Amino acid sequence: MSRLHRAFALLGLLLLAQGVAAEKLRLVADTWPPFTDAGLVNGGLATDIVSTALARAGYASEFEQVPWARALKGVGEGRYDVLVNAWYSKDRTLLGQFSSEYLMNRVMFLRHKGSPITYDNLQQLHDYPIAVVRDYAYSSEFESDPRLQKVPVHNFALAVRMLAAERVKLTLEDEFVARYYLSREPPEVRDAVEFLPKPLSENGLHILVSLQNPQHAQIVAGFDREIAAMKADGSYQRLLKLHGM
Repeated sequence: MSRLHRAFALLGLLLLAQGVAAEKLRLVADTWPPFTDAGLVNGGLATDIVSTALARAGYASEFEQVPWARALKGVGEGRYDVLVNAWYSKDRTLLGQFSSEYLMNRVMFLRHKGSPITYDNLQQLHDYPIAVVRDYAYSSEFESDPRLQKVPVHNFALAVRMLAAERVKLTLEDEFVARYYLSREPPEVRDAVEFLPKPLSENGLHILVSLQNPQHAQIVAGFDREIAAMKADGSYQRLLKLHGM
């Protein structure tokens, strides 16, 4: 091979390598503040943690926000590489590979501050009206208990205002979501309520990497490694603080 041909071949390999290096992972999620929301800092808490860990593992990324069903279908079809915010379910393993959990979703009860209500089991709560958001799946046990006095409302903001005004005795929400919305309420609402210590349910939050991406196992391994490193070096906690958590 002539020197000129070798130079062209080398240039071609360099351009190919640059093209591969420049390719970005396509992250996707629906709107779920404070975890995922294009209007929030760095796309929200979960998006920020995920994109930071992936960058540390050597993967550039870009984020797109679409409805949940489209996001899940897109990961299964390979139009997106990474679903940012997924709870584990066996059927989803047919679409992608789960990482280890990187956040914990804890559905917590809230009561009026100073209330004597305690919670160890649902039977203790049968006498109290509880504001619940319509069509929200809290837990199978909670949904199937016919003796709970559920008061349907449109959203958590309305539920917590009813609680602050003592029109209901309890409400419940994911802890991070509740803290996000409480931070936007006036002090007379925010300071009038408090969390009960025991969660109703806990679900680990994972990324789901499309099986259509040939590097899915490598991506998951790199992500898990960097999440552990971020927790060890304090950068994980700094991101929580940045997002008000």
